[in-house]
Order: sequence, then structure tokens, then C-alpha cells
Amino acid sequence: MTSPTFAVHADRVLTPQGISPHTVVVADGTVQQILPRGAAPAVAVEHEITLAEDEVLLPGLVDSHVHVNEPGRAEWEGFATATRAAARGGVTTLIDMPLNSVPPTTTVGGLAAKRAAAEGKLAIDVGFWGGAVPENSGPGRTGELEALHEHGVFGFKAFLSPSGVEEFGNLTPGELDTAAHAIAAFGGRLIVHAEDPDVLDRAPDCAGRDYADFLASRPDTAENEAIARVIDVARRTGVRAHVLHLSSAAALPLIAQARAEGVPLTVETCPHYLTLAAETIPDGATQYKCCPPIRDEANRDLLWRALRDGLIDCVVSDHSPSTPDLKHLETGDFGTAWGGVSGLQVGLSAIWTEARSRGVALEEAVAWMSSGPARVAGLHGKGSLVEGADADLAVFAPEEPFPVRAAELGHRNPVSAYDGAELVGRVRRTFLRGVEVDEHSTDGRMIERRDGPA
Repeated sequence: MTSPTFAVHADRVLTPQGISPHTVVVADGTVQQILPRGAAPAVAVEHEITLAEDEVLLPGLVDSHVHVNEPGRAEWEGFATATRAAARGGVTTLIDMPLNSVPPTTTVGGLAAKRAAAEGKLAIDVGFWGGAVPENSGPGRTGELEALHEHGVFGFKAFLSPSGVEEFGNLTPGELDTAAHAIAAFGGRLIVHAEDPDVLDRAPDCAGRDYADFLASRPDTAENEAIARVIDVARRTGVRAHVLHLSSAAALPLIAQARAEGVPLTVETCPHYLTLAAETIPDGATQYKCCPPIRDEANRDLLWRALRDGLIDCVVSDHSPSTPDLKHLETGDFGTAWGGVSGLQVGLSAIWTEARSRGVALEEAVAWMSSGPARVAGLHGKGSLVEGADADLAVFAPEEPFPVRAAELGHRNPVSAYDGAELVGRVRRTFLRGVEVDEHSTDGRMIERRDGPA
């Protein structure tokens, strides 16, 4: 990749200090200088870019929760399509989940298969999570976790309830304990899909087209019980624990208390929990099915409050696509449809559309999707527009309205819960280490965890 030396002039540049006029100088793939607009760069530049009056220069977003699914289920999604879709939405770094690929990233061999499948296909930078499953989390079986850690995974995902795929089993309470002790011992990170299987087993079965029935089958008590277990494990073992895709606002007091006690706990939520609501989901609309589920408007308002209060650390997509037939769109049966929302490309626009209606500033919303996930994952040189960071940039037009058309999105299969939505704020250009990303870009790198503060 040839990285040019150039300057970007803009009236609105988002840095950690806020939005103000700057000239940003890029050289050797990094941000060399951030100057007052119009100031002379300290290096000779090859060309200059002047943003339009309606554009803002943002740091490239970080999405630490993406299911790419390749190898093994590349018909669901793949590295080429996922990374191109991400770039269209201003995402310059993603971290791939250890399922639903075959093999899963639960062994060093599985990680090698992932990296081999990604080779030469990446439009943006990609890292990998490992997985904690019964095969590597029981007594005397945790050596593979440490080996994966040594090979650069960013942490370990565990399910407390069935994952939906046979090759990635959920952990019993004892296995969770064993994994947490092992991960804490080598300084790793445990990230958890927190739904309690016993609560789910006691909940009403879901079959048919009624979204209310599906919602009743995944009650918030399942999340609350599971999050309480994660907090207890983190408190006892000292493991750095992260709650994935929080949808239940009823769990927020538990999280607040744990934080006040100093438990090493971070939390994410997703655009679909912040912009959609159960009351507006039509029966039979299985493109909205995800686990945990999209809950009601009052719950959504509480998630927004927790974000603004800093109780939730970041917003990530949980892009979990499948082929259209697995969503059972023809029958609309929530009981049998695959659970997962495809929103990788439109996350920033969806969040900004809702944020601006709530009086939330652009810099606050962008931080949840850039520096927030970078900090949680321990990424270095990503997620902030600062001197010395990778020149990962997005040109965003925050006042431009546009309709979402699932068939025009870049991910592999044309299914999305945002299909037909009227959003505001469009990404017009994306740069990875100073090179503009287009439909043919393959300059993304596979990145590894680096220890030390991000």
C-alpha cells in the first residue's frame, strides 16, 4: 500500500478536544500534525483535500463485535463483503467474533484458518476474538486459551446459554469459573453473551409471527441473572469482564453497583437497541430478531441515559447476518428464524439520527463508536484523531438525509432491520492509514492484541 503525504482542510474536525477548524497532515499512514486550519505543514505534502461546508472529518470507527462467518459459512458473510460494508459506514477497524465460522476460533488452528481465509480480502483492518467453550474451559483444559492469547487474540467470548450453532457450546457455571481464573492469570479479557439458560428454559416457548411472543421468550430477567453471574465471577477472580450487547435496562443498577465496587467490568450496547423498539416491530418481521431481543421504548430511553452517564462504554453493531432463507422471511416465524441483525454499514447513521433527535452532540455519539470500543478492546492507535495515530479517517455529512435500501448495502445478503428507514448522516469517504478505501481495496491488515494501556 502506497501511503501519500497530504493535508486535509476542514471547518469541522473531530478530535478529543471537540469539533473545530483544523488542517490534518497525513504522512506514512499516520496523523503527523493537527494544525489550526490553514497553518503550514512541517512536511511537504503531495496534495490537499478541502472538505465541503457540510462535511465533518471523523476518526475511523471501531466495531469490536462483528460476525464475519468465514471460513465455513461464507455464504452468510465473508471478509471481502463485511470489510467493504464496514468501510462504507466509516468503520476502519473491526474485531471478528469466534463464531459462526467453521472451525470456530477456539484453538490456535481455528485462528490460523481464520487468518488464511482473510488473506488478501480485507478493505479495513481486522482483529480476532478467541472463544471460551467447554472443550478449552474445563479443569486441566485451559492451555488452549493461553495459547490463543499468545497468538494475539483480543480476548475470549463465552456464551452462558446455547449459542445457536453446535460447534460453539455454552459454558456451565463451573466452566465459566475455570475459564475466568485462567484468563485472569494471564491478563486476558472475558467477553460474555449474558443470558441465563435456566430462565430461558422457564420462559414461554416462541412459535409463530407474534413479536410479543418472541419477546416473552427472552425476558430481561435472563439477562439480569446472567450479568449478576458475570459480575460475581469478575469480583472473585479479578478477570477483566465485558458484557456484550446489553439490551436490558433492568440490569443497569447491577452494573452501576459493580462499577462502584471497582469490579473490572465494561459494557456495550448496539444501534438496534438504541434506535428500534418492540412497539414498532411488525409481526412476522424476522429481520428484527436478535438475542437478546429489541425491547420497548421505555427500556430504550434508559439505555440512552446510561450511555450518556458513562455506565455503558460503547456502541457496536453485533452484525450477525445469515442467508435470507434462514431468516424465514416467507413464514415470519420468530421461533425458527435465525437471530441476528445486519447493520454493520448503517450503525453511525442510525445512532446519529436518533442522537440528534435527543439533543446529543455529534462528538459524543461518535466517541461511543470509535474511542469507546477501541478502549474496551485494548486497541492502540485506533479510534481517535490524534497525532501519531493511524490515519484512519471518515468524511461524514451529518445533515444529509438518505433512505436505507437493503439491496444496496455492502454486506453479502440483502436483509436488514434498517431496510426502508429514513436516516440522516451519510459517510462519503473513508481512509485507512491515509489511503482512500474503495470497492477494490484490499489494503487492510490483520492486527493483534498489544498489551499495555490503549
